[in-house]
Amino acid sequence: MRAAAGGALVAATALAVLGLTGCSHGPSLETRSAITAPPGNSHDLAIGSAGFTESELLAQMYAQLLRHAGYRTHVLTVGNRELYEPALEVGQIDVVPEYAATFADWLNAKNKGSKAAPVASPDLGATLSALRSLGAPRGLTVLRPGRAVDQNAFAVSASYARTHHLRTLSDLGRAKLPVRLAAGDECVQRPFCAPGLTKTYGINITAIDPKGVGTTPAKQAVQNGQDQMVLTTSTDATLDRFGLVLLTDDKKLQNADYVLPVVNRARAGGARTAAALNRLNTVLTTADLARLNEQVDSWRRLPADVAHHYLVAKGLLPKG
Repeated sequence: MRAAAGGALVAATALAVLGLTGCSHGPSLETRSAITAPPGNSHDLAIGSAGFTESELLAQMYAQLLRHAGYRTHVLTVGNRELYEPALEVGQIDVVPEYAATFADWLNAKNKGSKAAPVASPDLGATLSALRSLGAPRGLTVLRPGRAVDQNAFAVSASYARTHHLRTLSDLGRAKLPVRLAAGDECVQRPFCAPGLTKTYGINITAIDPKGVGTTPAKQAVQNGQDQMVLTTSTDATLDRFGLVLLTDDKKLQNADYVLPVVNRARAGGARTAAALNRLNTVLTTADLARLNEQVDSWRRLPADVAHHYLVAKGLLPKG
């Protein structure tokens, strides 16, 4: 684990969270009154990170903005949603960065089982409404999303796009080209991958090359012409390195996975916390998030340092 500048990454505390929350399924009878209590404003806040680069960057930005607003903060890295979400419910973690559509469907599956019909959609308003309805009974408050979105995205080589005049996925469907897609093997069945590309856009997917989502081998396969398209994410900052360009999801196949903070209402649900975190919404874009990811993954800079530099550059933190 990397040390967090200005907000200690407390390994022992993180381990305690893992031990205490592994079997939790929501607020206990003793704490259910907290769900309807007035929003809290605890001075000491734990910011959760899921451990991957983007989550670490967002957690650091949240922690630094809250610290600037007068809170004492620290960042906890908890490896997966199955562990950090119950910890968020019981107040062992107070704030986490999340993705609207993914979290809505995850909470819905937690309530109704893994075969529950999805509640998320490409419509941000409808997705947020579903997410807030699912979060409120668990003592969670969903704050406003910003401009940044991290969702599935599809890229082709720049030369392939020029040759066939491709800017959007609709263009690719109209071109009637055979497309071998580099992706995870689950793409065969996922509605937002091969089936959705065929149904929504009429793209002729001839095969799935199981090289993973946005991996280097997958991008190289498109770069060298072995495959025609790769499944990656909208915040992938390495596409230029492989001579790849994204095709616009012009019919909105992908769900509204906008970045947003989710907080424990009883400890961090007050207006002051929301105001501090909402400042990021006015500036952080999908392209910004991609560049920040690149600085950590390719330039080997610490997430805390990258986050601090960005917030200062955008005028959200003072210089020095």
